[in-house]
Amino acid sequence: MSEIDFTKEMKKEYTILAPDIFPTHMELLSELFRMYGYNLKVLKYEGKKVIDTGLKYLHNDMCYPAICSIGQQLYALTCGDFDPHKCALIQFQTGGGCRASNYIWLLRKALKNMDMEYVPVISLSFAGLEKYSGFKITLPMVYKAAMALVYGDMLLLLKNQTAPYEVNKGDTRKVVDKWIKELTDQFRHNKGLRVKALKKNLSAIAQDFHNIEREKRDKIKVGIVGEIYVKYSSFGNNGLEKFLDTQDCEYMLPGVLGFFQYCFSNMETDYNYYGGSKFVRSAGKFAEGIASKVEKYMAEALEPFDFVVPSSFEDKKKAVGKVIDRGVKMGEGWLLPAEIIELIEHGYNNIICAQPFGCLPNHIVGKGVIRRLRELYPDANIFPIDYDAGASKVNQENRIKLMLSVAREEVEHR
Repeated sequence: MSEIDFTKEMKKEYTILAPDIFPTHMELLSELFRMYGYNLKVLKYEGKKVIDTGLKYLHNDMCYPAICSIGQQLYALTCGDFDPHKCALIQFQTGGGCRASNYIWLLRKALKNMDMEYVPVISLSFAGLEKYSGFKITLPMVYKAAMALVYGDMLLLLKNQTAPYEVNKGDTRKVVDKWIKELTDQFRHNKGLRVKALKKNLSAIAQDFHNIEREKRDKIKVGIVGEIYVKYSSFGNNGLEKFLDTQDCEYMLPGVLGFFQYCFSNMETDYNYYGGSKFVRSAGKFAEGIASKVEKYMAEALEPFDFVVPSSFEDKKKAVGKVIDRGVKMGEGWLLPAEIIELIEHGYNNIICAQPFGCLPNHIVGKGVIRRLRELYPDANIFPIDYDAGASKVNQENRIKLMLSVAREEVEHR
C-alpha cells in the first residue's frame, strides 16, 4: 500500500474529509483549518448504510469507533456527494497501544480494495509519524486548536446545563451558534488567544448562558463517560444525548481538555514507572501546568453563576487513587474512574459508561472499577452500555430506561 503525498496543489483544490468526533469542538476546528487554507469537511453521515460500508471494507473484529469513523469517510467517497479524485481523508493517530494508531493503514487497505488508492490519507499526529509536502501543522495552528478545545469545552459544559431547562426552546443553540461565529471571527484576526482575551471571552460566554431564561425544577442527572469517540460522537453512541433529552434528563460530559491532561500526566507516570527521557517528563509537566492554568480561568469565569464548576485535574488525580493505580493508563485508563468520581461528587449519580466493541482497555477499566466505586459511593447508579455494529439501539435505550427508572425510584424513596 503506497503512501500518496498530499501536495501543495491538492491543498488548493481538494476537500479533506474528516469524521465527526467531537460535534461541538469540530465546528470550531473545521473553521480553523479553513483559516489556514484547507477545505476541511466534517462528515455528518449516520445510520446503517454507513456502518455497513465500514463493515464491508474493514475486518468485523476491528473496534467499533474504527467502523464508525472510517465508515463515514468511505461512505462519503461512494455516495456521490464528493468527487473521489478531488478528496483526501484525514485521521488522528494516537501512537501507543490504541488501535487508532492503525486507522491510517486500515484506510489505505480499504482504499486499495475499492480501487481508490489515488485518494491521499493524511495522518494528524503531533508525533510527526508522517509528513506531506502540502499539509503541515504549525505551532500557531496547534495553539489555536488548543484554544478551540478550551472554548469547545466551555460551550459543551454550559449547553448541557442550560438546554434541559430553557423556557424558550432553541435559546441555548442560538448562544452556541453566536459564540462559534464570534470565536472563529476572532481567530481569523488572531484575537481571543491571549490570557486577557481568553478570560474575557470565557466570562462573556458564561454570562450569555446565564441570561437564558430557565425553569427551576429537578431533573434526573446523568453523567456520560467511556471511550473517547463513543462518549462524544452522536453517531458512535446512537444519538445518546438526543435520547436523554426525550427522557427529561440533564446530562453531563467531562471536557476534552481532561483527556489531553491525562496524556500529559502519563508522561511523568511513564518516567516514574519505567524510566526514560527526563525531557519528555518535563515537557509533560510543563503542558499539564499550562492546561491547569486554563482550567483555573474557566472556573473563575463560572464562579459568579449557578453552574457546576468542573473539578480540577489535580483533584481528579488525587481522588482516583482510592480506586485504581495511575499506572493503569492504556486507553482511557484511570481517567475513566476519575471522571466517574467527579460526576458523582457533582450530583450526577447516574452514570452511563459507553463501552465500544473491540476496545479492551475500556471494557476492563470501565467494568472492572464498578464494584469498588459502589463501595465508595453506595448511591451510585452505574450502567455500562455496549455499542457495536450488531447491537440493537432498542436494547441500549431499554437499558438506559431501566437505569432511569432506578434513579426515579431512589428520588421517590428519598
